[in-house]
Amino acid sequence: MKRTAKANLVGNAKEGKGDLTTQSEILNKTNYSFKTRFTGEEKGTNPEELLAAAHAGCFTMAVSFALTEKGLKPESLDTQATLSMEGFDIKGIHLSITGCVEGINANEFETITKGAEQNCLISKVLNIPISSETHFVSQLN
Repeated sequence: MKRTAKANLVGNAKEGKGDLTTQSEILNKTNYSFKTRFTGEEKGTNPEELLAAAHAGCFTMAVSFALTEKGLKPESLDTQATLSMEGFDIKGIHLSITGCVEGINANEFETITKGAEQNCLISKVLNIPISSETHFVSQLN
């Protein structure tokens, strides 16, 4: 399997305008630029936001797969990935997951998520500190 994405940038890094398109076209000429990346003066995305989204999605699916392997069916899993930067360096990603899963307790849920934290595909390719925290919900309202 191969996945592709395209980036286009017209002009220099600080004043140029660019767009991103993914193979699925869920992102289709989506705006990205210095301003969307560092100043927030324009609506659009940036590589760090996309990395956080990819990590949140990958981690959540890894938790779901691990639960399924144990014969459990998650009712709900919600993850927020927070990417931390200092200057032009990514210093780490923190994953905060809230899950509602029948048949286990909070400690078992945390153990499963810690495995997924280190073993999801995105975690495996990153060379930065990765941390996680869990919030276990016994049942949805």
